[in-house]
Amino acid sequence: MPVAQARKTDHGGEAMQEARTYSLGASDSELARLDAQAASIAAATALFLRSAGISPGMRVLDLGTGLGHVAFQLSELVGSEGAVVGIDRATEMLAVAEQRRVAAGIENVSFVEGDAQAFSDGIFDAVVGRLILFHLPEPVGVLRHHAGRLEQGGLMVMIDFDAGAVRSEPPVPLFEQARGWMIEGFRLDGANPTVGTRLGPLLRDAGLTDVQTFGVQSYLAADDPAGPALLTGVLTSLAPAIVAGGLATEEEMALDSLRERLARALQAGGAIGLPPAVAGAWGRRRAGA
Repeated sequence: MPVAQARKTDHGGEAMQEARTYSLGASDSELARLDAQAASIAAATALFLRSAGISPGMRVLDLGTGLGHVAFQLSELVGSEGAVVGIDRATEMLAVAEQRRVAAGIENVSFVEGDAQAFSDGIFDAVVGRLILFHLPEPVGVLRHHAGRLEQGGLMVMIDFDAGAVRSEPPVPLFEQARGWMIEGFRLDGANPTVGTRLGPLLRDAGLTDVQTFGVQSYLAADDPAGPALLTGVLTSLAPAIVAGGLATEEEMALDSLRERLARALQAGGAIGLPPAVAGAWGRRRAGA
C-alpha cells in the first residue's frame, strides 16, 4: 500500500473519548529515540507475544503501531497465512512504517491511519498494544471496546512500562534526579508512567479472563551507554512540559551535557542502571461475551 494511499478511519469516534496527543511528538530525534527504545525492548516483547500464544495464521490488530516495530515482530509470528493491521493517528510515523514495510518486502502487514482507541473495522484473533495504555486517560474503556473486536476466546496482549522501577544501584544523585524529572514530566503531560503495574487488573476490569502477567527488567553496567542515552532522550522530548510545569529549568537540566554527565556519574559510583521494567499481560475474551 503506497504511503500516499494509506487508509484513514474515524470509526466510533463519537462513542469514545478523543485520543490524547502522543506526549513526545514526531521529530527526527524522537523517531530515532523510538527506534532505540524499540530495539532495547524487542526481546522482552517477543517473549510476551510468544508466551501469550501469538501463532501462525492469526489475524492481529496492533494498536498505536507508530513506526511499526511491534507489527513487524507480529508479522514473523503469524507467518504468511496470518495478517497484521497496525493503526495509529501519527501520519508521519505511519509514513516511515510503510516505507520500511515496502523496503523489507513484508506482505502480511498493512497500516491504517485512525484512532487506535475507537477503531472498529473487522474481527481479530488477537489485539496487541505496546506502550499505548501509558498515554490513555481511560484505558479500561479502550480495552473493553477492543475486546469486542476479538473472536470468541481471542487474545488481548498489552505491553507497557513501569517507569517507577527506574533506579541506579547504588543510588547516584544525578541519575535519581533525572528519573524524578522524567516521571513527573510524564504525569504533568497526563501520561501514567507506572501503568505497567496495573496491566493485569486493567484487563480483568475490561472483562478479559484467564489473565496472566509478568515483568522483565534489564540491568545495565556502569559503562553501558544505553541507560544515559535513553534517559536523556526521553528528557529531551519531555523538556517543554518539564520547564512549563516548573519541575526544572533548561539550565538545571543542561540537556546538551546530561548524557555525558550521567555516564560519568554512574561509572564513578560503579552503579548499575535499571531502565523501566517492561510488563506484559494477556487475557482472553470470555465465552459468550
